[in-house]
Amino acid sequence: MSDRLQMIDQQDALSIRCQCKLVSVSRSSFYYKPIEESEENRNVMRLMDEHYLFHASEGVIGMKNFLMTLGIIANHKRVRRLLRLMGLMAIYPKRNLSKLGQAKYIRPYLLKGLKIERSNQVWAIDITYIPMAKGFLYLTAIIDVYSRFVVGWAISNTLDASCSLEVLKGAIRRHGEPEIINSDQGSQFTCPLWIEYLQNTDIKISMDGKGRAIDNIFIERLWRSVKYDCVYLKCPEDGLELYTMLREYFDYYNTCRCHQGIDHQIPANLYYQAA
Repeated sequence: MSDRLQMIDQQDALSIRCQCKLVSVSRSSFYYKPIEESEENRNVMRLMDEHYLFHASEGVIGMKNFLMTLGIIANHKRVRRLLRLMGLMAIYPKRNLSKLGQAKYIRPYLLKGLKIERSNQVWAIDITYIPMAKGFLYLTAIIDVYSRFVVGWAISNTLDASCSLEVLKGAIRRHGEPEIINSDQGSQFTCPLWIEYLQNTDIKISMDGKGRAIDNIFIERLWRSVKYDCVYLKCPEDGLELYTMLREYFDYYNTCRCHQGIDHQIPANLYYQAA
């Protein structure tokens, strides 16, 4: 939708009505200007995001009750809308009684029992919500599972699949193709844009089992580190400040920070040593 809207030019001799008809969008979509979330809602979103990092199994009712303990009254409709805006969904085992509409794009989980013993063998990609002093953005990152080295990242103001794909393409240009790319079953990864690109490469596609938080645990731990060691401490004012903060943090994370999970080694040393 956003790509088609960008094709409409108000300076063109062709009327807006005709241009909208040609690209199959309504005129109301073209003229619509989204309203920013209130400061109160942004505060609620930040609180829920912090809570979710440690209690990912809590859904709408759980978050509603959590807010109530803080003296914040929010009905379930408001909580559900804000969680969807943040891209957060409760993680817990579910009965597999039906398939989603995008089931044809879902791929099996390939990492179970797999011995990960070299760089670029497995990459994991995910998206997280980043609160700021005014508004919010989304952070996409890709981590090399063997070394914990962050091979690519970017911030954006949408959850479009194109943003995730650009991060992957940039990481491939810098580091070459991985053997496997693992993601969750989010709409960014269960869509034609993502699947068709990867099918034209030698990369195998792996996806977490639905409702299984531990399948992508390495990048979930990265989010916890990024938010508590960087974002929540400084609360960036705008996208430029956030970008600068994240660039400095990921440089520190990759080249200076020792990790318990890799025998207290530095990710960059292990990544390039094994590459």
